Amino acid sequence: MSAFTTAMTELRDAQKSSSGAPAYSRFVNRPLGRPLAAGAAVLGMTPTQVTLVSALFTFAGILTIAVHEPTLVSSLVVTLLLVLGYALDSADGQLARLTGTGSLAGEWLDHFFDALKAAAIHAAVLVSWFRFTDLDDAWLLVPIVFGIVASGFFFGVVGADLLRRLAGPATDTGPSRRGRESALYSLAVVPADYGFLCISFVLASFTPIFVLLYTLLAAVNLLLLAVSARRWYRALVRARGGPR
Repeated sequence: MSAFTTAMTELRDAQKSSSGAPAYSRFVNRPLGRPLAAGAAVLGMTPTQVTLVSALFTFAGILTIAVHEPTLVSSLVVTLLLVLGYALDSADGQLARLTGTGSLAGEWLDHFFDALKAAAIHAAVLVSWFRFTDLDDAWLLVPIVFGIVASGFFFGVVGADLLRRLAGPATDTGPSRRGRESALYSLAVVPADYGFLCISFVLASFTPIFVLLYTLLAAVNLLLLAVSARRWYRALVRARGGPR
């Protein structure tokens, strides 16, 4: 059995829970990241190195959005760069679990780049729409709002998780375990999945379609953020007995 095959086998037993994961992350991104993690293990790469490679692909895609007029070819390139960057973002964690080399510094670095891309990708859309489309200026509010929502979502998820850890294992800031693990729940939260946003850029050269899809995603994410923020707050109130 080759080292790659052995790593793939071991990775199947080293997967973190799929609880609460949107459908793309759960059914597409993690499976894509698995062979990348196995390949990185064979090459002797560290999780931090994989994180940096992930950031390289991701920000190359984001830069392309901002500086290149959307064409069929550039849209495909952007989508491939973003999808590969996201798959590598999954691979670094899988590699850490496989090799037992996870660390607080590595987790922080991963979150650091996640925070940057959450804001940067919508800033790039803003620049692209301003430079390369004839949209009314009012439409530029959409990527601005989406960027704010994405940043709020990122902090909400990470902050709630951190406080849950500090409060102890009894605290739960999400839906019931059974609800989180259902395929229906995974599909319901797809619009909030960064991976779904990545693949939507394949339509970027078809401006009316992409603008409509992007705007719908922004609206749904705003609604999901409002619902999630209320849930996170109430769960943390229960954890510490604070004001309701």
